[in-house]
Amino acid sequence: MNDEQRNTVWRFAMIFIIILVGFVAVLAKIIYIQTAERDEWLKVAERQVPTHRPIRATRGNILDCNGRLLASSMPQYYIYMDTRVPALHENNNKLFNTHVDTLALDLATIVKDHTQAEYKARITNAYRHGEKRFRVCDHRINYLQRQALERNKLIRKGKYKSGIFFEDQHRRIKPYGILASRTIGSIYGEGGSGNSGLEKRFDKELRGIDGMSSIQRIGGRNESVTEEEAKDGLDIVTTIDANLQDIVEQALITKTAERNAKWGCAILMETQTGYIRAIANIDRDKDNGNYYEAQNHAVQRVEPGSTFKTIALTAALDDGKIDIDDTVSVTRQPWKYFSVKHTDAHPMDTLLTVRSALAVSSNIALAKLITRSYEGSARKFVRRIEKMGLLDSVYCEIPGADKVRIDVPRDTVTLSKMSYGYSVEMSPMQILMFYNAIANNGRMVRPMLVTAVQQNGEEVKHFRPETVKNSICSKETLKAVRSALHDVVWDNHLGTAAAKKWSRKAQSNLVSIAGKTGTAQLIIPGHGYSGKHHRMTFVGYFPEENPRYTCICMIEDPQYPYDAGMDCGSTVRVIAEKTMAYTGCYIYENGERKLEKR
Repeated sequence: MNDEQRNTVWRFAMIFIIILVGFVAVLAKIIYIQTAERDEWLKVAERQVPTHRPIRATRGNILDCNGRLLASSMPQYYIYMDTRVPALHENNNKLFNTHVDTLALDLATIVKDHTQAEYKARITNAYRHGEKRFRVCDHRINYLQRQALERNKLIRKGKYKSGIFFEDQHRRIKPYGILASRTIGSIYGEGGSGNSGLEKRFDKELRGIDGMSSIQRIGGRNESVTEEEAKDGLDIVTTIDANLQDIVEQALITKTAERNAKWGCAILMETQTGYIRAIANIDRDKDNGNYYEAQNHAVQRVEPGSTFKTIALTAALDDGKIDIDDTVSVTRQPWKYFSVKHTDAHPMDTLLTVRSALAVSSNIALAKLITRSYEGSARKFVRRIEKMGLLDSVYCEIPGADKVRIDVPRDTVTLSKMSYGYSVEMSPMQILMFYNAIANNGRMVRPMLVTAVQQNGEEVKHFRPETVKNSICSKETLKAVRSALHDVVWDNHLGTAAAKKWSRKAQSNLVSIAGKTGTAQLIIPGHGYSGKHHRMTFVGYFPEENPRYTCICMIEDPQYPYDAGMDCGSTVRVIAEKTMAYTGCYIYENGERKLEKR
């Protein structure tokens, strides 16, 4: 082997040895990593796994019947600043020092929660301490404020140079304030599920489906990568008319505050469809006396008082037990029936017809008529009421709505009290549903609060008016009952809601109203029924000649002197007059008022 060949062999040997050493070194390093450094590298690997974050779906809107927002999720933003961004510290902090004054000025001008000097001090202090996630403003800003701030020279450079970034959060707002607030409902926190009202009932449709994003390291930076787009919630279209809601709410608040009552409730329903055009609930704050919406009294059952007399008479008339022109005697003295004494709010010694007994709202007359008709057969009385549809489990969109409680009485004494609205319980909504059937030629329709579910303005689901009973009674009975309800408002001698010297009550010279007053004594815990504390009600329909709307007003514990016609009847009158003016139901020809055809 010559020298040249020997050199070649040595070269290849050296190369092989180097490769072998390298291979052994790599193998040794692998073994070392898999053993000695295993736990440390596993931790590093965990940190490199993309961090998944939900993309919150925007909750759907709740709209009134004209498409106006009653509840909406509006974007609002927190402003944060990462003061450690390298660009802010380059060239002896040149970028930061150049723009901190204009940034503070814009924040003070647009956000307006601190002065320019205060903003500059806050930002400079955070910059000196190297805060990674410094909240620039104390509270969230809206979209218009964000747009204005994004014109700032520093913010326009982007978050990787300015360190400033916005985090959006959707806040549930009600543009009309307390308007129908309890019916619309609320949600848990800022992005939670529905807590009450329509927000709870239609939570599945409103909340949408959340998407998913991940934070990944891309090009040396953490970037948010969308993996699955969020599907925004659907919109709910209600039957509520914001203008009518305002009319009803203002009338209720005015009267309830004037009478210093504990709470008030008013509902306005469209007669033919059952659409609830307005629903108001207000409660008095015990501490400051102000009124606000705390409970949905519209769907909470109470003893209805004299408004139940119409239901009792309808049952007896339709069963043929009595006739509208039958007579019954009443006296100024209480009528004792077994162990119970029945008294009248307006005592008199006279002979009343059934029609006038309802007009004057005589407890004695009703107790005599119903016990005479159903003594020994109280079950038949309740069954007749059931046939009218009042005991049906009528679906209501408001969660937690109470059912009617009309039990078969165990004795005739209880039956006598049921005749004028005690020992039974109904919600204002259920009372309204019955009187609406009287106005609607006997057809009982379900009260409705939602007509459609929409997506981007297109209907996904439509809800049609639902008939509970095609006819609650015969045409003869209906005619007789409506004549008695007319007298309640227009018989100036007997009618409990007719005009008196000191009050117009439910009687209006602009719109004809028919209906019924109701007064119920309140139960005081530990003392029983109180003669000093009452619940006032008036429920009626208008215009009487061709009803368009049915309305109920209930006021709890007004100050003395209390009178259902004066307190609640006058409230319904105001609502009726303003409703007719707003909807334009009347037309005028040759100076004469005529009802516009449906």
